[in-house]
Amino acid sequence: MPLKSINRRTFLEFLGKGVAVSSLAPTLIPLATSYYKELTGIAPSREDELKLAKGLNFDVLVKWEDPISKKDKFGFNNDFTAFIPLDKANPDDGILWVNHEYVDPFFVSNHVEGEKTKKQVEKEMYNVGGSIMRVKKNDEGKWEVVKNDPLNKRVHGMTKIPFNWDQPIAGKKVAMGTLGNCSGGITPWNTILTCEENYDMFYGERDFKSGKRIEKKAFLAWHTQHDNPPEHYGWVVEVDPQTGKAQKHVALGRCAHECATMKELPDGRVVVYSGDDSVNQCLYKFISSEPGSLAKGTLYVANTRLGKWLPIVHEENKILQKFFKDQTDTLIQLRKAAKYLGGTPLDRPEDIEIDPANGNVLVSLTNNSTKKNYFGSILKIEETDGKHDALTFKPSIYLAGGEETGFACPDNMAFDKAGNLWITSDISGSLMNKEPYIPFKNNGLFVVPRTGPQAGKVIQMASAPSDAEFTGPFFAPDGKTLFLSVQHPGEYSTGPNDLTSHWPDGGDNIPRSAVVAITGETLDALQGS
Repeated sequence: MPLKSINRRTFLEFLGKGVAVSSLAPTLIPLATSYYKELTGIAPSREDELKLAKGLNFDVLVKWEDPISKKDKFGFNNDFTAFIPLDKANPDDGILWVNHEYVDPFFVSNHVEGEKTKKQVEKEMYNVGGSIMRVKKNDEGKWEVVKNDPLNKRVHGMTKIPFNWDQPIAGKKVAMGTLGNCSGGITPWNTILTCEENYDMFYGERDFKSGKRIEKKAFLAWHTQHDNPPEHYGWVVEVDPQTGKAQKHVALGRCAHECATMKELPDGRVVVYSGDDSVNQCLYKFISSEPGSLAKGTLYVANTRLGKWLPIVHEENKILQKFFKDQTDTLIQLRKAAKYLGGTPLDRPEDIEIDPANGNVLVSLTNNSTKKNYFGSILKIEETDGKHDALTFKPSIYLAGGEETGFACPDNMAFDKAGNLWITSDISGSLMNKEPYIPFKNNGLFVVPRTGPQAGKVIQMASAPSDAEFTGPFFAPDGKTLFLSVQHPGEYSTGPNDLTSHWPDGGDNIPRSAVVAITGETLDALQGS
C-alpha cells in the first residue's frame, strides 16, 4: 500500500482486533478551568525558526556552552527538563534540571575521522548527563539563570555514580558517569530520575554468549579511551539536585529507558513506569515493597494482549532460571528476560504521563516501520480499579497519529494545570520533510484541550527549527511558563560552510541546542489564569 494512503483508520488495523479507540476521559478530580474561547494554531513549517501560535512568546533561557558557574558550562543536546521551586510559596524561583542526551562530534569535539584522542572523548563525556541550575524571574518578569549560584553544577559522563544494589555490576559497585540521558521524572521527595536511553552508542553492548563487546554499535567509541563495561549503562539514575549526588537503580532494570514516571501510593510505596525506546520493545512497571524504596520491590513487564503485568523475578520463574544465573543477570539482560516471559513488543514506547484527572497512564508509541506504523499513537493503560499497583489493566488507543489528527511520531508529553495534554513530535531528521512525513514538515509542539469547543482536537502550537525536535516540556507550578528543550538544530549539517540551521543566534553562527521559556496570554487562558 502507498505510504501516503496510511491514515488513522488504516493505522488502527495494524494494531489488531480488540483494541478500542478512546477519547478524553471525564474529569474525576478538580482541575483549573480554562478561559480560552478558541485556539488559533499554526500550520506546519519548514522554516529555520521557533514559530509559536498567537498569544505565545519565548525567551532563550540557556544554550549549549553557556557558563552556569565559574567551572561549568551547559551541556549538549538538552532533553528532559524539571523545575522544582526552592520555596512552594514562590513559583518564580527554583532549580531547573536539564538532561543532555548525546553529542555530535562534529560540533562538540571537532572529530571528523580516525581514532579520537583522550581529550576529544573526555570533552564529549562532559557534554552529556545533566545540568543543575537555579533559575528565577528577573525584575522584568523574564526567566534567567542565576549565574554562579552555589546550586549550579554538572553531572556528566565522568561523574562517579554508585549502583543502588547489593551485588556489583560487571565487577564494580561504582560506574563512571551517566549518558544517553533522554527523558525522566521527579520523585515525591524532589529528586530527579534521569534515564539512560541509547547507551550502546557510547560503549557498545555485551555479547553475553562470548563475553565480548559488540563494538559496531559503539559509533562514538568512548571505550577506546575509557574501557568502561556496557553493563554500567542503561539504568534509571536518581540525582539529588541540591547536592548533585547520584545513584543508579538496578531494580528498575536495564534497557533504553526513555523515562521514569513515578506515582506514590497511599501507603508510601511507589510505582515507576518506564518504556524501552526501541522498535518492538516493552513497557515496564516497578512496584516497591517498602515506602519510598527504589531498590526493594518487583519489576513487571506489560502483556497488552492479556492486560497483565508479568513479574520479572528470577527465583520464581523456571524460564528465567534457564537463561540467567540470578536476578542481577536477569535485570542486566532485561530485554531478553521480558521476551521470554511474554512481554508485548510495542512501537517504541517513549514518554509516559499519568492523567491528573483520572489516573490513566498514557504511553507515547512513536512509530514502528517494521509494522508499517509510520505515524505512531498514544496508548492508554487503565489500571484495574484505578490502582497503580494493580497487576491487570485495560489497554486502548488514546490518540492515533496521521494526517487526520494532524501529528506524527508522538514523543514527550505533559499535562498542564487544566488537564490539557501537550505533545512533542519526533520525526527523525533523516526522514523529516520526506515521504510519508511531508505534510507534517518540521517537528512540532501540540496541545489537546480537555474541555471547550476544541476538546480532543490536536492543535499545533509551535514548530521547531531545522533538523530539531522539541523535548522535555515541563510546566512551572503556576502553569504560566512552559519550559521546553530545542534539541539538535542543524543536526544534518555536513560542514562549517553547509549548516542546515543557525538557530538560535542567527547569522552565520553555528546552531546550538537550548532551553526556552514559553509564556503568554494564550498559555494563561489555557491554565485558567
